[in-house]
Amino acid sequence: MYSKFQLALKYVCYLITASNGKGHGIHSPFVFEFVTQVLNDDRTYYCYQTIEDLRNELKQDNTVISVEDFGAGSATGKNTKRKISAVAHSSLKPKKFSQLLFRMVNFYKPKNILELGTSLGITTAYLASANNNIPVITMEGSKAISDIAQKNFIQLQLSNIKIIEGNFDVILQPTISQSPADNNLTESCGQQSTIDFAFIDGNHRKKPTLQYFQQLLIKTTENSILVFDDVHWSKEMEEAWQAIQTHPAVTLSIDLFFIGIIFFRKEQKATQHFTIRF
Repeated sequence: MYSKFQLALKYVCYLITASNGKGHGIHSPFVFEFVTQVLNDDRTYYCYQTIEDLRNELKQDNTVISVEDFGAGSATGKNTKRKISAVAHSSLKPKKFSQLLFRMVNFYKPKNILELGTSLGITTAYLASANNNIPVITMEGSKAISDIAQKNFIQLQLSNIKIIEGNFDVILQPTISQSPADNNLTESCGQQSTIDFAFIDGNHRKKPTLQYFQQLLIKTTENSILVFDDVHWSKEMEEAWQAIQTHPAVTLSIDLFFIGIIFFRKEQKATQHFTIRF
């Protein structure tokens, strides 16, 4: 993991070198549409305030729970005692990016969503709220955190979410190998066996990240979208991000510094990589 100082320097370089966040000078019609219609959509959608109110509640909750972490911070899955407020402050994706994921789902209309890393369920809630008729499968390593997330989904009246608990290294492959019926997903998904939209926010190490990418790749189509969290969090994650960007199946990538977005559009004449200010 990079130090705060190293990350700050990298962020400054990103701001200097990234394309203008308004879409000027972007010659790809698809990316221009993404920037103008999704990235810079500043409307306040119906679910924003309710989810943000819940986020604030979690940030003030001093209940102590036992957290099992399989990520880069603790590869062994060691239990640690933490306050819910501490988890909320350190693990929840900021409002800016959570709401961007909502807008992406709202705009591109995937038929199913997969999330690796539920945490307390704030980002999951945004993903599920964009269309409550599509199934969202979300994975979480810690049972205690999973239980809290489930209560939050009930509070938000979101019934299109299924949480699967366990180590991603173990549960991802069998989960995506099953049909939607096996996963008890909503009937609207039918027998859809592809991954239309996935947000990967879990084990922030190179080898597992590339492993998840390879596993998901088998289930992608030209319309699939994969979003990777914290692609500049460490040297390992930057190496993983570069390997993903340059994979032959990838035709377009968008680097927003804190997240990286991958597309597989076959109509793309040549592979393109964009770094855009956000």
